[in-house]
Amino acid sequence: MTQDINLPDVLAEVTAAFAQYEDALVHNKVEVLDALFWNSPHTLRYGAGENLYGYEAIQAFRAGRPAQGLARTVTRTAITTYGRDFATTNIEFQREGSPRIGRQSQTWLRLPEGWRVVSAHVSLMT
Repeated sequence: MTQDINLPDVLAEVTAAFAQYEDALVHNKVEVLDALFWNSPHTLRYGAGENLYGYEAIQAFRAGRPAQGLARTVTRTAITTYGRDFATTNIEFQREGSPRIGRQSQTWLRLPEGWRVVSAHVSLMT
């Protein structure tokens, strides 16, 4: 299996999908964010202040979230692919004016419609 870790073409695909996600997040492109999450009741997102179970709950959260204060600086990124259809992305980030360090973890799965987030977790360190 070790030879299947970070296959260059798969790593490039996931890196591009993650970059698309990050751009959509900081620019509040809700339709892109919705498209990048797996449309399934099995999808989940644990946020800094919410636990969202299922695509519909995640979509409703995104639709109701304020569009201000979304910019952030990513200070560290770790993307790992496992085989051709599974990947994790992890970042550390900081928002302007805040001393807190944020962490975001995502699990990505290649589906017929492309790479999709199937699980996500965001937290802040004190």
